[in-house]
Amino acid sequence: MSLYKRKDSPNWWVKITFNRRAIQESTGTSDRAKAQEYHDRLKASLWERERLGVKPRRSWKEAVVRYLAETSHKASQVSDMIHLNWLHDYLCDVHLDAIDRDLLDRIMAARMAEGVKNSSVNRTMEVVRAVLRKAALEWEWLDRVPRVRMLPEPQRRVRFITREQAELLIAELPVHLAAMVRFSLETGLRRANVTGLEWSQVDLPRRTAWIHPDQAKARKAIAVPLSAAAVVVLREQQGKHKTHVFTYQGKPVWQVNTKAFRAALERAGIENFRWHDLRHTWASWHAQAGTPLHVLQELGGWESAEMVRRYAHLSTEHLAGYVDRLSSLKLVVGGGEVTKQLRTG
Repeated sequence: MSLYKRKDSPNWWVKITFNRRAIQESTGTSDRAKAQEYHDRLKASLWERERLGVKPRRSWKEAVVRYLAETSHKASQVSDMIHLNWLHDYLCDVHLDAIDRDLLDRIMAARMAEGVKNSSVNRTMEVVRAVLRKAALEWEWLDRVPRVRMLPEPQRRVRFITREQAELLIAELPVHLAAMVRFSLETGLRRANVTGLEWSQVDLPRRTAWIHPDQAKARKAIAVPLSAAAVVVLREQQGKHKTHVFTYQGKPVWQVNTKAFRAALERAGIENFRWHDLRHTWASWHAQAGTPLHVLQELGGWESAEMVRRYAHLSTEHLAGYVDRLSSLKLVVGGGEVTKQLRTG
């Protein structure tokens, strides 16, 4: 029998044998006529799929479930889930092939109506684009991906502080936060890598530490050479905790953007500065000191060279030799002409 009832459900169920495979599922209705219609549509869909090569229609909800399963390794999945939760009301019951430019524009308009910045709108739309691209290019659930429009974003300056400002900040911080700031400015490690650093990841005699792949944003292991100043910071922490390097009152430190940190910034006269800007400061100091960008990329564990180019404008030493090639200047002094030959060195 193609349609039947079950004791545990008021709805009609369908059973179809297709290519020696039994398909059993609820029709979602207790109305026999509607259940028969569901049965006929399902049977026709199976035939089209098998004989004509027609792809089954997939829903956004199915795509999200698979996307989250396949991207569970991403450090940014928590952020992705925030955007996907917001998108739920707009795309939950929508089939992937029904997502077109008009719908995407309506979603973008709804996000903008909340008064968020263009960058926030773009982050949401980037998640939509990522899901649709996987559905088309990897899972073959879609024949094409609609163009996902992005809003213009202002180019933000790299926020960093001078060495003098850093000294002022450190002097104003509680001892445990001061140590973490000093270590961050010596290594450029991200906040989570500093707070989560364990003694098992440190080799003081060899002056090195390492970040495991599952702790790194790019999911690749990072070797961290330790400066003499970084070693001093670590030696100051020895004996305070069995497993974790940085602690407060005998417990590992997890929160650093605290009231104490913000108050220290205010007393030091430093505005518009976040904990993550310590990493920008470290990279900026390296660029200003002439560290080649490819070396800086490796030290910072950046996956893309594009991420490091934001610091390129802070270093011009590699261009000096080219500038000095045009070193003959004619200087006009009063009514006469004086030629000055600059020596290239």
